[in-house]
Amino acid sequence: MKRAGNLFDSVLDMENLRLAFWKASRGKRAREDQRAYAADLDAELERLRRGLADGTYPVGVYRRFTVYEPKERVVCAAAFRERVLHHALMNVLEPWIEKWLVFDTYACRKGKGQLAAVERALGFARKCRYFLKCDVRKFFDSVPHAGIESMLRRKVKDEMMVWWLMRIVGTYATEPGRGLPIGNLTSQHLANLYLDGLDRFAAPHVGYVRYMDDFVYWSDDKPGLCHVRDAVGDYLVDELGLCLKDSPYINRTAHGMDFLGFRVRPDGLRAAREGLKRYRRKMRMCGMLFREGALSESAYQDRITALTASLLLARTHGWRCAHFRDLARSVGCEPRETGRELEQRGGQLPAGVSQQQHADEPQQQQRLPRPLLRSVAI
Repeated sequence: MKRAGNLFDSVLDMENLRLAFWKASRGKRAREDQRAYAADLDAELERLRRGLADGTYPVGVYRRFTVYEPKERVVCAAAFRERVLHHALMNVLEPWIEKWLVFDTYACRKGKGQLAAVERALGFARKCRYFLKCDVRKFFDSVPHAGIESMLRRKVKDEMMVWWLMRIVGTYATEPGRGLPIGNLTSQHLANLYLDGLDRFAAPHVGYVRYMDDFVYWSDDKPGLCHVRDAVGDYLVDELGLCLKDSPYINRTAHGMDFLGFRVRPDGLRAAREGLKRYRRKMRMCGMLFREGALSESAYQDRITALTASLLLARTHGWRCAHFRDLARSVGCEPRETGRELEQRGGQLPAGVSQQQHADEPQQQQRLPRPLLRSVAI
């Protein structure tokens, strides 16, 4: 793949900056910093354009907080002005990144994502007898800045684009010369692209899926997977300055594998135990907020619908029905009978009551015959 050049002029284009503002504003329109930026939009975008051109626009202003699911991480949320800058850069670079990446990497890509990765993994699990599951140790905190710069210079000819990306990377470090801030749009794409060499290293020989730093190989040859495991470990250390966690393991696909919140088995997908625990915890939190009046009924329904959508791909129908019965009672509601149960009761209605209506419902209005309708219309 040829190197990308003449990118920075496209970054400075005012239409690109307006698009960046629109993308940065999604889900943030209630925030004061977004409203202040929008109130003086033309002047703010012109200030951004000049700051990008002369290299003086401020970056590195983060609001840091800790999340604990699925594991403890420090998230760096950039100020709104800097988020617009990130989108302006990635609007131009992302189409090139999409060309460089292989098919079977699924993070931070349009038309891909978590569910597509799980479905692809299910396809390989149905074809192969063994899998090798790997994970990079403290991936975002361990990425070397020098490795990112070297990778960018191999792929991008535009010096100003490389300079700006490395300036953003340099605003954060867990130790000298290492680390990418979790929460930056640029960090997600650069981290994903940094493992592109890994994608091409052993993937052509076996089934392969990667979602950020979680990656899996499939094969019918167990000794071959042992060789891949050793070779991948050496490649990460020698070429990328990273290392695997201590627990890359090989097992039969028939035994199942936890991957991105699902249990992947040849006969289908099930929800992983840890995923169900997180789901229950979040649902209890939403229920508590609803009972306390912090959430309206519609907002409560929206939240539980969004949470439940992640389980629909797995075989969880019975579990979800039981869980929602308990949830309804916890918020002071009684679950209504399902349509199937009402249909089954249809044959037990009292004599003289139509099978198409329930005994406790008002009499249905009879429809007029078609000829009578015509006469009424006349």
